[in-house]
Amino acid sequence: MQFGLMIIGDEILHGSRQDKHFAFFKQLLESRGLQLAWVQYLPDSRALLTRQLQRSFADGGAVFITGGIGATPDDHTRQAAAAALGLPLQRHPEALSLIEERTLAMGETLTSPGHAQRAKMADFAAGVDLIPNPFNRIAGFAVQQHYFLPGFPQMAHPMAEWVLGTHYQAHFHQTARRQCSALIEGLPESAIGPLMDDIETRWPDIKTFSLPTIRDDQPGLSGAARYRLEFGLKAEGAACALLSEAWAYAEQALRQLGASEITPLND
Repeated sequence: MQFGLMIIGDEILHGSRQDKHFAFFKQLLESRGLQLAWVQYLPDSRALLTRQLQRSFADGGAVFITGGIGATPDDHTRQAAAAALGLPLQRHPEALSLIEERTLAMGETLTSPGHAQRAKMADFAAGVDLIPNPFNRIAGFAVQQHYFLPGFPQMAHPMAEWVLGTHYQAHFHQTARRQCSALIEGLPESAIGPLMDDIETRWPDIKTFSLPTIRDDQPGLSGAARYRLEFGLKAEGAACALLSEAWAYAEQALRQLGASEITPLND
């Protein structure tokens, strides 16, 4: 099963904060036999967020969204989600109750300006479900397999773990995946394009990939010797049984094309 990821915040796009979500979500999903299919970095723009969420809701599938669900004027995600769904914002009674508990625990009254501001974080599109927040109990929300989380990694990451454990445990480790890859010396990427096409024709369920680099560790190199490729094959499900055969074919073909060295990487 595959998931999308939207990371929202001007501070990440402008470089004032470093993104800590992409690497976490990739590892989190892979550790459960799931996959991160795509990621988007989006600004704090209500109009743009509304358009992107409309597309995502229409496409279907599971998506994590981090950031922009606070109560300050630069937080637009809650409002954009409601607009994308064509639903009104409503104050969620359970979310409000959790915020009230938080306010009282902080020693504030429920009539304080701070609480009035905080209570805005209980305003969600009508009919959403809550995602518990173990950090401060101010909930995120879920609708149509879209899971809206705070931008703070300390909050978002355990909330995402809860989402997967609660809603997707039946999908854990259901699809076998294998990969064979190697570093290839002495071939430019253009030389292996036909081989990649050939492999995907012979084994339609196996996908090839190539990541080229130009070597700078040995300044005297020239011509084909300057190139290094990470070349590999990927398979899922029943195609995993065909991967060894396809890889043996690929290795032989690479040597015939003139690869000077093939260094296997981890399968």
